[in-house]
Amino acid sequence: MSLKCAVDLGIPDAIHRRGGRATIDDIATDTNVHPAKVADLQRLLDLLADTGIFSTSTAGEDCVMYALTTTCRFLVGRHNLSPMVPFLLNPLVVSSFFSMPDWFRSQPAPAGTGSLFELAHGCSQWEMGSKDSTFNGVLNGSMDADSQLFLEVIIMDKGRIFRGLGSLVDVGGGKGAGTKVIATTFPRIKCTVMDLPHVIGQDAGHENLHFVAGDMFESIPSADAVVLKAHKHLLLEE
Repeated sequence: MSLKCAVDLGIPDAIHRRGGRATIDDIATDTNVHPAKVADLQRLLDLLADTGIFSTSTAGEDCVMYALTTTCRFLVGRHNLSPMVPFLLNPLVVSSFFSMPDWFRSQPAPAGTGSLFELAHGCSQWEMGSKDSTFNGVLNGSMDADSQLFLEVIIMDKGRIFRGLGSLVDVGGGKGAGTKVIATTFPRIKCTVMDLPHVIGQDAGHENLHFVAGDMFESIPSADAVVLKAHKHLLLEE
């Protein structure tokens, strides 16, 4: 919750804008923290420093500087993982864990069903996204951030796997954040993002990036290659 608070306040970005190091007063000013609560802000920062999110150093007498650690740098910059924080701490996700004792005592459900989320809310995360626009936003924001950074690393290290392809379809590609990385890097590849209608929305794409609404369990558009990013969230969403 302290990390979510820091992300919501924009603390990592505030430190990043000041060159990667800032005083408590600088941070309080840049994030509009009330002057009467600066001491509480310092306790929050000290807690996050103890867990490795920030680091501290002394610059002169009684002047503590807070800096970004390698971990925290994943929360700043053009492509970062900060959108994953509000998803992981969304009330619907957090409350799922209150059912963990019941989950362990219940009879196993068929493969692919019976997750904590389904036990707590009666539907999967994807079904909840079609009913709750706020949850749909944080779910897709989290997936986009993860995919975008992941594919940038893949292209940097293993970009050769995309050479020679004329087309590809990203199955369950969400809003296409990750696919846009491929489309920009390889403009000759015709990229298609396929996902459920409520995820795709009205986005028609542009240039070599296009969107198709559909159910991957029914059919997948034809292409030279299929991008399928699989997650295994134990208990929470199988």
